[in-house]
Amino acid sequence: INQIRMKIGVMFGNPETTTGGNALKFYSSIRLEIRRIESIDGKGDDDAMGNRVRVKVVKNKVAPPFRKAELDIYFGKGVSAAASLLDSAVKHGLIDKRGAWYTSGDDKIGQGKENAVAFLENNKDYAGNLETKLRAQLFPGQVLKTKEGVPVETVRAELAKKAAKGESAVPTSAGTAGVVPTSAGT
Repeated sequence: INQIRMKIGVMFGNPETTTGGNALKFYSSIRLEIRRIESIDGKGDDDAMGNRVRVKVVKNKVAPPFRKAELDIYFGKGVSAAASLLDSAVKHGLIDKRGAWYTSGDDKIGQGKENAVAFLENNKDYAGNLETKLRAQLFPGQVLKTKEGVPVETVRAELAKKAAKGESAVPTSAGTAGVVPTSAGT
């Protein structure tokens, strides 16, 4: 974590620079530039629940650099996985956004982003299925498997059967905690 300073008299390029000389820039493997885009307002007038930020990869030695992402960071919670899932699903056409309403087929998810995020947080099965569909669309030819090598869809189907019978639906050691993408042929 570092702060930026302004270079004086710069006519071209970025006038912002990080403090500490060039050593920090050279030795780091990953450098991210994080900027606040807007505040996420709460129910009250002056209540802010968090910030929407834009993250830009300035330097990356371990993956492709210069990528950009926007995400929601809530105070006391951190990065919202449900909000990121909602944004990605809307971007890739799995969820329709018309006006303030978020819908998926005949299912109304919520009016307004805050309600749609709350729906995904409260309905983990729905969010898990949505994430599986999104991953299948983004990474075709890959089957999501647990660390033990069991396909995630198999585990979810077994849990749904147990829940329908009234048995405990607690995942076993082959739960979805350690999901690893593999190619479809394996």
